[in-house]
Amino acid sequence: MLFRQHQSMEERVEVGAACMLKLALEMPALVDAMDDGVATAYAGVPERLYLVGRDGKVAYKGGMGPMFFRPSEWAQRIDDYLASGSEA
Repeated sequence: MLFRQHQSMEERVEVGAACMLKLALEMPALVDAMDDGVATAYAGVPERLYLVGRDGKVAYKGGMGPMFFRPSEWAQRIDDYLASGSEA
């Protein structure tokens, strides 16, 4: 699946939805704004799966995506984080 560089937020959301389907990621996802503020703040290039606690600290940083996404590992870290009593 190839996409041209998106020119609007609507196109960005469409690409994100297509990626979620292609990768079979059964999780909520957010799409960064057109200014890439979150990507800049969290060094999101290349893409990664993160778990960020309510304290703002990164509790999990996955491999470079999409080739090294490990959704099951990410999900396990979420479960472990919640089971530890941490406030995710």
